[in-house]
Amino acid sequence: MLRLFSIIILLTSYIFSSYAINGAEHSTKGVVNYSGTIPVLFIDTENNTPITSKTQYISASLWLDPMGNDEIEAVGTRTEPLALQIRGRGHSSWNSPKKPYKLKLSSKTSLMGMPKNKHWALLKPSESIVAGLQLGKLMNMAWTPDFRPVEVVLNGNYIGLYFLTETIRIDKNRVNIYEQNDGETDPELIKGGWLVEVDNYHDDCQIIIRENVNWNLTLKYHSPEVLSSIQSQWLSNEFRTINSAIYSTDKTSTEWEKYIDVESMAKYFIIQEVMDNPDGFHGSFYLHKDLQEGSKWVAGPIWDPLCYNREKTDYTFKMKVHYGFTPHWIGEIIQYDSFCQAVSKAWEEIYPTKLSLLYEYIDHTILPLGPAWSNDSERWNEDASRTAEFRARNIKYGIERNIEWFDSNLPISPHSSVHAISSIENDEQVKVYNLQGMTIGKFNTLEDARSVLKTGIYIVNGKKIKLN
Repeated sequence: MLRLFSIIILLTSYIFSSYAINGAEHSTKGVVNYSGTIPVLFIDTENNTPITSKTQYISASLWLDPMGNDEIEAVGTRTEPLALQIRGRGHSSWNSPKKPYKLKLSSKTSLMGMPKNKHWALLKPSESIVAGLQLGKLMNMAWTPDFRPVEVVLNGNYIGLYFLTETIRIDKNRVNIYEQNDGETDPELIKGGWLVEVDNYHDDCQIIIRENVNWNLTLKYHSPEVLSSIQSQWLSNEFRTINSAIYSTDKTSTEWEKYIDVESMAKYFIIQEVMDNPDGFHGSFYLHKDLQEGSKWVAGPIWDPLCYNREKTDYTFKMKVHYGFTPHWIGEIIQYDSFCQAVSKAWEEIYPTKLSLLYEYIDHTILPLGPAWSNDSERWNEDASRTAEFRARNIKYGIERNIEWFDSNLPISPHSSVHAISSIENDEQVKVYNLQGMTIGKFNTLEDARSVLKTGIYIVNGKKIKLN
């Protein structure tokens, strides 16, 4: 009897210890297992080695169990898993108990219906990611990362709900542009094939230029990864030139348009405003440039968007948050009429019809995650009241509120041409803005506007006019 009792104690100790590896604190509520309602990704590191680095990969293996989902193809098996390497990733997110990870498979593989690639990420799930990435697709950005919800078991330890996500890389299935070689020295081949990120962390693979008298612009180059002196000098000179053009005192100048794709920048801006993402122009702000003749820097892809979910009273880059941030470029770009016109055009293409599709997608994606999100909350001792239903409802409310505000506050350049008052019919309903682009009011007729407004120059129905 004593021997049997000892065996039970040893087995119990083993089971519970398996839930406390990799430096992750296990739930104080006891062992939590996956719900089995969505696919489960099993990962085992070599010798159960803890993942402690964001730069050094360690060897591992994986297999994916669809959990009865006929639309998902199994990958590997428990006895014949796929080889891969894994490391940590992220900045502030890496400091939380639940860690995000970077996966590098030994060969290009399709995972859960997403196109083949070696490189993937396991991100902590959020309703903002669901809405933001779908918004990028609805706006027809050049490419937007895709993701699939999975529950993850790491070295026998259930670590919760994750989004298995395509990472941003130059590839025919992702950022489909020419890929420049590391250490390239041919002047004709360094003009394109770039993938960079405006960042706010000091890291390797960065160049820093002076943006204005108050702050610097930090650019992390993702591709190529290792620069020759010629590449480094070209990239620095290129962004100094772009920066000077953007900061021109002549906001009727078209010089900046020689370098930046205005349409992509307008779409990127709209996404940040609809999401109310204060990180949009200072972190994870990606730009890429092809090698083709006439190629410009294209804004995007978007990555890990945030929804601050507050009452909007201004453009997001102007509103304060609980942390300090620097909104690079957008404060200057929004003064150009070409940019404001591009924003209006892009908005007309998605509002309201395309944007209305976003709400259905949110429900379709988030609501089935209820059991998995519940187990994840229990595993990490998070607020259990933030159910899938709560998250879907909350993000839809925030986005709807942001859309309504933005539709009434489309940016108007103070440097657009002044139009004659006769160009607007008296019986035409009018929207009136001041020269800073903020709403003054909506009026049934021009005469109603005249009776209320003081003499001055206003933006009326997208045209700058003088009211007497």
